[in-house]
Amino acid sequence: MRKLKLDELNRATVDEFKAQDKLPVAVVLDNVRSMHNIGSIFRTSDGFAVEQICLCGITAQPPHREIEKTALGATQSVNWTYYETPLQAVEQLRKDGYRIIAIEQAENSTMLHEFKPADDGKYALIFGNEVNGVSDEVMQVIDGCIEIPQFGTKHSFNIVVSAGIVLWDFFAKMAIAPPKPSPEGRA
Repeated sequence: MRKLKLDELNRATVDEFKAQDKLPVAVVLDNVRSMHNIGSIFRTSDGFAVEQICLCGITAQPPHREIEKTALGATQSVNWTYYETPLQAVEQLRKDGYRIIAIEQAENSTMLHEFKPADDGKYALIFGNEVNGVSDEVMQVIDGCIEIPQFGTKHSFNIVVSAGIVLWDFFAKMAIAPPKPSPEGRA
C-alpha cells in the first residue's frame, strides 16, 4: 500500500470549502484555556466541515501564533464568532434553530452511541473548560447532554479527543456526503 502525496489528496481551497455543504453543527468552546486545544478543534472542525465555531469567555481568538500551530490554517476556513459568555452564544444559537447539547458527564446524560440526531436537526455542541467542564450556568439551559462512554481509570478525555470522537459520530450518523470532485479534479 502506498501513502498518497499531498498533491493527490484533492483538498478544497478555502473558497471551495466555504461554498460546500456543511455538517449542521456549531461547536461551542466554553472557556477553553489551551490555545493548542483551540487550534486543534479548528482543524478537526475543518476536517468534518462544521458550520461554525463559537469561542466564549476566556477562549482565545485567532489570529494567534499558538492557535495556528495546531490549526494549520483552519482558522481561515471555518467560520467563527466570539461571545463574551457561553450563555450569549447559546441564546443566539437557539434563535438560529440549533438544539443545544452539552458534551459532559452528567445525571441523565445520553451515551453517545445511543444518541440519534434528527436528519434535519441543527446542533450546537458545547465543549467545556479543560478542568471544570461545561459551566454550571450553561448546564441549566441545555436541551440535552451527551456523554462519551469510558472504561479506563481516568475520568475524562482531553477536549480535543472528545471533539474528534463526537464530531465523527455526528458526521457518520447524519450521513453527510463528502463534496463531489469538480471536473477539474478538485474536491
